[in-house]
Amino acid sequence: MLGPTSFMLHPPIYARPFIRGPAHFAQGLRLSGFRISLLPLDPPTCCRCPPSESQSADGTEGPQTKGGGLPGPDPASPLLPEPLAHAPDRSTVVIPGHGNMPELVVTALLAPSRLSLKLLRAFMWSLVYSAALVAGAIYGCIALTHVLCRPRRGCCGRPRRAAPACLKDPTLGKHDFLSLRSSGLRLHYVSAGHGKGPLMLFLHGFPENWFSWRHQLREFESHFHVVAVDLRGYGPSDAPRDVDCYTIDLLMADIQDVILGLGYSKCILVSHDWGALLAWNFSIYFPSLVERMVVVSAPPMSVYQDYSIRHIGQFFRSNYMFLFQLPWLPEKLLSMSDFQILKTTLTHYKTGIPHLTPSELEAFLYNFSQPGGLTGPINYYRNLFRNFPLEPQELATPTLLLWGEKDPYMEVGLVGAISRRFVPGRLEAHILPDAGHWIPQSHPQEMHQYMWAFLQDLLD
Repeated sequence: MLGPTSFMLHPPIYARPFIRGPAHFAQGLRLSGFRISLLPLDPPTCCRCPPSESQSADGTEGPQTKGGGLPGPDPASPLLPEPLAHAPDRSTVVIPGHGNMPELVVTALLAPSRLSLKLLRAFMWSLVYSAALVAGAIYGCIALTHVLCRPRRGCCGRPRRAAPACLKDPTLGKHDFLSLRSSGLRLHYVSAGHGKGPLMLFLHGFPENWFSWRHQLREFESHFHVVAVDLRGYGPSDAPRDVDCYTIDLLMADIQDVILGLGYSKCILVSHDWGALLAWNFSIYFPSLVERMVVVSAPPMSVYQDYSIRHIGQFFRSNYMFLFQLPWLPEKLLSMSDFQILKTTLTHYKTGIPHLTPSELEAFLYNFSQPGGLTGPINYYRNLFRNFPLEPQELATPTLLLWGEKDPYMEVGLVGAISRRFVPGRLEAHILPDAGHWIPQSHPQEMHQYMWAFLQDLLD
């Protein structure tokens, strides 16, 4: 049997800029010797999910808008170009040495970039929704087969009236709620080891919740303040119904509020699946809040984008992502025959979580079975393609990456693609030969060994 494989690091790939729109095009004009001014746009608003304040208490820059755009870098950074010059009126722009340029000329210069962006996004969404319809038909057949094979279960999921006992296990930690400063939402979390060391924050994936970190909570509470949070939309945490309340920037603001709200200025961020997608972005835009990262079974979004374009097989492995772009149908299909698709996902003898007990399975199904319990988690996926196409970004946070060689959802080749984006010396990657997608639950001992070695210098 082959042992875990460690990847050597390579110099980072420099960004290949995509056309983002007028502002992006205008910056290109300025860097080429022109200087133009653009009028600012009013940010979008949301009654349930207001944007976070521009800065946190420690001066860390936070997300600025509620929409799909990610928060920008520190405006005081010396790496940024100087601000655009403002024209004396709204009909002209300033070009050094050339006087004022009529607005009509600027509009003509911007027209190709605007048209290219619209065509690119229209083509992308046509592909996404075409794939979504195909996925919907396939999963519809699967769900109907489950209903016909188990007619007594019916077409709808059975709401669970009481939570399983394992969700109330006091040995896992103390249950509490935290009110978020940016949005006012309340998130549920379980914590242990308060006052014993640095904050170790756990972010779960789908279809999971805080309980997926039960092994790690017990293992690390002796040296860390371990906190496993239910992300917004999951479990007892608040779950807005609006799709726009689950954009990446709002979810990153949640993580920032949790860290600061618990009284810390930085943390060790441990993540899996969807939680890992958020952790990658969070480490880029809030690097001062992340001391170390442990990432399991998920790549950064930009890496996934570029890799999938070159390896079409990855799209087939992630076919469920396209299903989740459709309204209401995914919730219906997943709940049919008493959530049989979710049960199969978690318990399949080849691709599921080995040795998962019936009580532990119910720990994941309990909250999904409540009215609207699936809508929040699926709304994460409905915002997944909102920011595409993405620019490649350099990764610099010291990171331990764990990957299952038999992961049915993510190809092993993604590990190499991730390593090429890292600053040399900042990534430690291991492929577990017998592991699948659910490493924190299926291979906790191997994960703990790698984590203790990776964090040893912090303990010293």
